[in-house]
Amino acid sequence: MNYTTTGEVEFDLYRCGYMIKMNNLTVCYKSKNKIIKAVENINLNIDKGEICTVIGPSGAGKSTILKVFAGIIKNYEGKACIDGVQVNPQINRIGLIPQNYGLITWKTVEENILLSSRMKDGKKNIDMEFYKELLKKLNIEKHIKSYPSALSGGERQRVSIARAFLLKPNLLLMDEPFSALDVFTREDAQRLFLDIWNEHKVTTILVTHDVKEAIYLGQKIVVMSSYPGRIKKIIKNDLFGKEHFEFNNEFETLNLEIRKILKGEKKDETR
Repeated sequence: MNYTTTGEVEFDLYRCGYMIKMNNLTVCYKSKNKIIKAVENINLNIDKGEICTVIGPSGAGKSTILKVFAGIIKNYEGKACIDGVQVNPQINRIGLIPQNYGLITWKTVEENILLSSRMKDGKKNIDMEFYKELLKKLNIEKHIKSYPSALSGGERQRVSIARAFLLKPNLLLMDEPFSALDVFTREDAQRLFLDIWNEHKVTTILVTHDVKEAIYLGQKIVVMSSYPGRIKKIIKNDLFGKEHFEFNNEFETLNLEIRKILKGEKKDETR
């Protein structure tokens, strides 16, 4: 599928992808009269079209990294680059799926889905064929005139996914996107997300506190320490996207390894 962004130059945003690079990324906050480091010396490369899951305890600065790439945090040390260029929301197409879905309560499902694309490209430039395709795949066609309050948690999550993908982002940021769902709804939402992602291969950073989710959804798993957030280990994950992976002996080994790292039983290293 080809996507037009200017009306003149046509190319496939998902296929060209973007490389994410963090070089000595350090973010500090001011709290009263103290300077607090949220993350320190983060060095990480994410390949084009790769999903990277980031897992760590509370206070590890996982969401801070997302805020840097969303352009919310502008004051930081080191480098945070998309395709070799310092993060700039004005030129990058950045999709966001937050923990609380981020839907505007007084807007309909349709208005919520179209919102980001409308703000970025204007109403006349929204790819309505792609919009209809997303509605069908996510099974939310019947809800487009409803308001978020009338939807279940799983349905609201699907609306959030549709909005993010309709933007055709070169980077997708996900902040514990499935944590508010019950276990069965969460598993369905994860599979549905992965089905759509597999069609478009958008570069993704997904923050989670769930080891099983990190293994299922991460081609690369980044394990972080508690405050200040530092990378403890980067793991290339062969179990990414595999069905029933939790019954695999390799899962038990990887699950135990990550849990040990989170408990501070291993030193910084990469695999």
